[in-house]
Amino acid sequence: MNFKWMIAAVAAAICLASVVGASGSATAAGGPPSIAAGPAFGFVPSRNVNHQSTRGGGRLLQLIWHNGPVMHSTSVVPVFWGSRWSNSSFTGDKVSGLDYFYSHVGGTAYARTNAEFYDNSGNVNTTSISKGSDLSDYSATPSGAPSTSQVLAEVARVTNNNPVANAYYPVYSDQPRGSAGYCAWHSSGTINGIRVQFGFFFNLDGDPGCDPNAPSSLGHSQGLSALANVTGHELSEMLTDPQLNAWYDQKGAENSDKCAWTFSGTVSIGTQSWKIQGNWSNAAALAKSGYANVGCIQTS
Repeated sequence: MNFKWMIAAVAAAICLASVVGASGSATAAGGPPSIAAGPAFGFVPSRNVNHQSTRGGGRLLQLIWHNGPVMHSTSVVPVFWGSRWSNSSFTGDKVSGLDYFYSHVGGTAYARTNAEFYDNSGNVNTTSISKGSDLSDYSATPSGAPSTSQVLAEVARVTNNNPVANAYYPVYSDQPRGSAGYCAWHSSGTINGIRVQFGFFFNLDGDPGCDPNAPSSLGHSQGLSALANVTGHELSEMLTDPQLNAWYDQKGAENSDKCAWTFSGTVSIGTQSWKIQGNWSNAAALAKSGYANVGCIQTS
């Protein structure tokens, strides 16, 4: 069992117990919301963890459509969770940098690396990516690595149990990853029957295992550069596999998993340059025009 599926299996077991409890208690008006969180997918492994191979038995493993939906329009609502987000000396350029990324990523050549993937309604729309207002919760985050149900419950809390239907809520913790072998993940679930996508990101300040080693000349702090790289990873997988049942290969790897920690220069988001990993393209792999096992692309 590879790293991604091992972690996902553990997370799914934890989530199942949490979901049963949460769903069963939401009966009275004004009570806890009914939440149902899926397992975590798209783990970004730390750099010292063995990466998923793009090959299987000497052949390239292509992404396969499993009949689930892709995103045809996307509203992103970042959530900043933890007491340190109230401290400007901690946030530095992270909040404004992530806001800039999400506000300008739609329609970029980087976003279009996800455009070849489709469902019965058409291809991923990489232009209609809009950003909603940030949400903040300065209460303490859970110790250690939270379950998907804990993170979805946080989304429920900051949205007053009424999230934007089908929106993407990336949740940024103020806590370091500690002994966790990954930097971030994404998932999907429902809050009072409303479908949402969500992600979770550790604080990556000073974390060499999750650092893309972006040049300082790009103008971003180390912590922001690290978050931006894994933010691109999870956003791309959310676009192509939002409900965890659309595009992944025979080993369970999604398009960003197959290119984790591989780079080919930088990408342009708005007027800024960022060091963000590439995404897998079946077309590039077939044409042998990509990098990293001929299937990874950073622009399209």
